[in-house]
Amino acid sequence: MRATRFTAVAAAALFTTSLAACGGDKESDTATPPAAPMTTTTTAAPMTSTQAMDGMMMNFGAGCSAVPTDSSNPGSFAAMAKEPVATAASGNPVLSTLVGAVKQAGLVDSLNTAEALTVFAPANSAFDKIPAKDLKKVLADKKMLTSVLTYHVVPGKLAPEDLAGSHKTLQGDEVKVTGSGTDFKVGGASVVCGNVQTANATVYIIDSVLMPKS
Repeated sequence: MRATRFTAVAAAALFTTSLAACGGDKESDTATPPAAPMTTTTTAAPMTSTQAMDGMMMNFGAGCSAVPTDSSNPGSFAAMAKEPVATAASGNPVLSTLVGAVKQAGLVDSLNTAEALTVFAPANSAFDKIPAKDLKKVLADKKMLTSVLTYHVVPGKLAPEDLAGSHKTLQGDEVKVTGSGTDFKVGGASVVCGNVQTANATVYIIDSVLMPKS
């Protein structure tokens, strides 16, 4: 009787232990799946909103280093992206001469209200290449100035991959762009800072002023 009783007690203990062990495995299995999503969530959010914006803009060119980097500066890429093109350019110290010419020609409103444009924007250094006497003459002649400025503007927003080729400008003549990747020439000018976004335009800053044929 004692042996039978001992055997029964031992069997009961073994059965209880087995249940506990099975219960522990089951609890461990159900605890494992929630841990995977947590790891995925952690690795899926390494980018800040600023980094995402920078990635979307994809600016390129050595001349981009002259553009303010502080997003609170009206001339920074982040600030320019929120404003229409003429207003955006007015905050950028690299484009102050161009902005003055646009105001002189009375083109601010027409550029700001256009639906979508590509602007080949001469940097200040581009205007410095023009003899002062000739530049003064162009600035004083509104019709000539308008012709020159609108020759720098193409309807539609051209991404870098669509940039190469001939494009009809607002002035009426065509401008030819050559190159690929991050190396482009517009006529005889080089793109020094490309794919700058504004609210209604894509801007390519160039190192020379383009002159229309007509």
